[in-house]
Amino acid sequence: MPQAPSIDRVSPLSADEAKWTELRKIEDGKQRVWEAAARKTRKSTGIDAVAIAPILHHPSKPVSTMIILQYRPPVEAFCVEFPAGLIDEGETPEEAAVRELKEETGYEGKVSGISPVLSSQPGMAATNMKVVDCSPTIVSDPGLTTANMQMVTVEVHLGENDEQPEQHLEAGEHIERIIVPLSELYDKLQALSKEKGKIVDARLYHWALGLHWSQRLIGGKK
Repeated sequence: MPQAPSIDRVSPLSADEAKWTELRKIEDGKQRVWEAAARKTRKSTGIDAVAIAPILHHPSKPVSTMIILQYRPPVEAFCVEFPAGLIDEGETPEEAAVRELKEETGYEGKVSGISPVLSSQPGMAATNMKVVDCSPTIVSDPGLTTANMQMVTVEVHLGENDEQPEQHLEAGEHIERIIVPLSELYDKLQALSKEKGKIVDARLYHWALGLHWSQRLIGGKK
């Protein structure tokens, strides 16, 4: 992985300069005032983005997921996270998930039918990939920002000799892919969080924490 870009300067940003976000003043009937950040990129769906939880099935390897490392200037670190991205105008969350997964990981599929929000029915079919779940609209930092998203779970069925596909990254974008068995995900995140210059995304950690405790409490693992 290349060296993290250096942050040369951090300074206040005027509203006229801001391209992606804006600050809002929120007041209620009790004369309380909040400050919130909002995306300027939200499309007509009312949903900002998708995060993708890939489930990889291999004939001779444990069921796994794929996480990525991507440098995030606001936290001045490489963020350990699920593949994710903004929803384009006219896209459903499922379609955005297919597009972003291909761009960031190389795995490709096509949408043949759109599952409604909260449906657990397959929303996409291909020879090796299908959407199996789409979350309701969720938020991750409601005390600070209006940003929201949906999480799409995608199953990828691999062949015995399949090679890792080529990514389709934008210019200047660098994303490292890491395949982790589901049974080892929690421990992997713990290890990565201790490495200098890395920080774990809360949504991924919560997902892994739920999996970890379900294994311990339901599966009887200590």
